[in-house]
Amino acid sequence: MEKLEKRLTSTEKQNIKKSIENFIIENVNKFKAKYSIASVGIAIPGSVDEVKVIKTVNLELENYEIVEKLNKEINLPIKIRNDAKCAALAENQYGCLKKYTRSAFLTLGTGIGGAIIIDNKLLNTGFLPGCEFGHMIIQKNGLQCKCGRMGCFEKYASMKALKNNLRNALGYDEKKRGQELFDIIRNNTKENDNYDVIENIVQDFIENLAIGISNIILIFEPEVIGIGGSFVYFEEVLLPRLKAELLKMNILGEYRDIKIETAILGNDAGIIGAVCE
Repeated sequence: MEKLEKRLTSTEKQNIKKSIENFIIENVNKFKAKYSIASVGIAIPGSVDEVKVIKTVNLELENYEIVEKLNKEINLPIKIRNDAKCAALAENQYGCLKKYTRSAFLTLGTGIGGAIIIDNKLLNTGFLPGCEFGHMIIQKNGLQCKCGRMGCFEKYASMKALKNNLRNALGYDEKKRGQELFDIIRNNTKENDNYDVIENIVQDFIENLAIGISNIILIFEPEVIGIGGSFVYFEEVLLPRLKAELLKMNILGEYRDIKIETAILGNDAGIIGAVCE
């Protein structure tokens, strides 16, 4: 698949619907003038059906009839799908999961998204959301989640949770970016005054992530676990620890290794997967 152009923008939180619609309409019309376009694919976090966003917690959208809004300005077929499922399809066809036929895929970022691939096809959950891994409960009476429940997986094992916990413990604000936090973890030694604080935060994150992944493995028994999102940028410091923690849990007996592949399509995975079958 050849990438012709890519354009990025930031959404305005105060008027997020109009911001999304205007960006899509403007750019689709520009692309229509330059290329032959058969359809439009939209990847978006949260629960969706064929025509609307049912609910996306982190974008605070609910019952958003996005396809109807866009159809007024775009005379093309529009397909909408959960972004994690789009990323899984892309990685399965072109990326890290290409050599497998049965896989579980997680995106770790602001929240946790997920998808299951069986026989190279996305697990069909009909009109139900399905694979909302981020909102399975891993802690009874745990942290309050935006979805309304308590103890959700993503409150403990999303990259946002890890970064926020590090910032809060070390007295940093949001200006302390991901690369700087990566360096703090990578360079943490026992000579560091904050060694125990950093180590405990990272270990808690790894243990919580392993709990969620072990549940997925035990239910679906995939050949491989694929992980995307901003976790990929922390792979060097987090992946070896995650593998070790999962093996220590001895989920499926000592005979079974845990295969984990990190996404290779980056932020393009959702874009590519939005038009995959």
